[in-house]
Amino acid sequence: MLNPNLRGALLGLGAFGLYALYDMTIKLLGGDYSPAQILFFAMLFAVPALLIQILMSRDGGGLRPVMPGWTLARSAVALFNGVLGAYGFAVLPLAECYAIFFTMPLMIALLAVPLLREPLDLPRVLAVLAGFVGVLVVLRPGQSTLLPAHAAVFGAAALGAMSYIIVRKTSGIEKPGVVLIYPMITQLVATGIALPFFWVPVTGPFLGFTALMGVELFVGGFLVVWAYRHAPAIVVAPMQYSQIIWAAVLGALFFDEVMDGQTIVGIGIIVGAGLVLLRQSGVRSDIT
Repeated sequence: MLNPNLRGALLGLGAFGLYALYDMTIKLLGGDYSPAQILFFAMLFAVPALLIQILMSRDGGGLRPVMPGWTLARSAVALFNGVLGAYGFAVLPLAECYAIFFTMPLMIALLAVPLLREPLDLPRVLAVLAGFVGVLVVLRPGQSTLLPAHAAVFGAAALGAMSYIIVRKTSGIEKPGVVLIYPMITQLVATGIALPFFWVPVTGPFLGFTALMGVELFVGGFLVVWAYRHAPAIVVAPMQYSQIIWAAVLGALFFDEVMDGQTIVGIGIIVGAGLVLLRQSGVRSDIT
């Protein structure tokens, strides 16, 4: 039997690997289809499976939110996060997208001050500053062209941080099924309404890829839940940084993307800053 921490870490690795494959599929399809159409079909396959699982679950059953205002807010945040993120992954190299998305722990640390009343001590301040320096190293403004897609991914990262803050505020109150299903239903309905404006006739491969995306979302979501049941955040959360390995491998295999030395250094700075923040949070939670 694996010890709980190792089990949680492995479950986290599996979940974030599936999410990386999800992002890669968006990039594969993004040249021919809009983000709205890709997300609609992915949710069309994911939502029914998740609904069935929730309704059959003993501990996560029931769909009525305890805090409907926060559930609505997180659903709206997740909608724009999904659309902006899908646009970014369709346009930018995978490594650049992940470098920006890895600023989420930095944004969470900043948002937690006014929204969760958490202090921002000197180590966290230095980690946040270092993380954003790492982003500048990766994007090298002035040396390379910054695109609207870069701004879209920054927006998606900020919205992802806000979503995490909302989850923290409702933690222990809302059922896991409620936390997972309402954002997905919102994306399904909203992109379905927008679909006539972006419609492109679909093919068999498109349906196959988006069905696979739905499976990746469904399975990945529950792997994350199980990971956090076995191990604390200080063990599971760093597994998200394994996505940069996926980005390097998948980007090279499918899109001829090769990370140069400056990109690797910048990503290393961002990851290091995020790990410092996670460590500080872990120490603080152990004390309190």
